[in-house]
Amino acid sequence: MQHRNQHHSINYLEIPVHDLDKAKAFFSQVFAWQFVDYGPEYSCFIDVGITGGFFVSDMSFTCANGSPLIVIYSAQLEVTQDKITAAGGEISHSIFSFPGGRRFHFIDPNGNEYAVWSE
Repeated sequence: MQHRNQHHSINYLEIPVHDLDKAKAFFSQVFAWQFVDYGPEYSCFIDVGITGGFFVSDMSFTCANGSPLIVIYSAQLEVTQDKITAAGGEISHSIFSFPGGRRFHFIDPNGNEYAVWSE
């Protein structure tokens, strides 16, 4: 695991999930993420653009409750959208254009909201 310790940069992200196994299965299936477990309530995702981890919590996050939006890039927006629904995710905002590209939002099986964008 390589860490980039650049002064004042964001270098780690922690995400609450109700069910750690569901989170790992969903993100592995849809985005091919890999994980390193640190006990039964924490798993680190690696080589996804930023290092971070999922931790077991009763909380979840959405834009509606004021949380920051985690945005994932996809070279094939529609294919990724189909993978998300096939893996049990829910599309919360269909594909729309924005300055710089197109994106959609989804809710993962743990109730957290993310976006996926493409040019």
